[in-house]
Amino acid sequence: MPKNDLVSLTRQLDIVFKELENELTHLDSGTVFIQIRNNTVGKFGIKHNPIAGRNGEWNGPEEGLNMIQIKSFRQMAIESLKFKNHWTHGEISYEFAIRKGMIAVDTTIESNYNMANHMIRYPRATYSEVQSELS
Repeated sequence: MPKNDLVSLTRQLDIVFKELENELTHLDSGTVFIQIRNNTVGKFGIKHNPIAGRNGEWNGPEEGLNMIQIKSFRQMAIESLKFKNHWTHGEISYEFAIRKGMIAVDTTIESNYNMANHMIRYPRATYSEVQSELS
């Protein structure tokens, strides 16, 4: 994925959904996940569910999302970025399913931090110094 100073996160999400479009046409439920680092999409994909096995046979969905549902899904995903506040590293998951001919989407937004990056900014403190600061 291109560097974030060249392509906005919104545009990157649009590209992700265009890349996943063919796969979504064969699914009626699952989870789209997007891993973000420095506001740049890295790894992304779909966790498929359910693929049910019975009597020695696997059964997948009979039909997947249509183009209108995919477009609606993409729009909801882009709109969900409004809820991403003040973080640059994390993961966004979109759990989706077809319900009564409409796409239903639940979004989980997860921020990630690395303590090693923050240790540089803070001076060493003893346990008693931290306790007195909290009092």
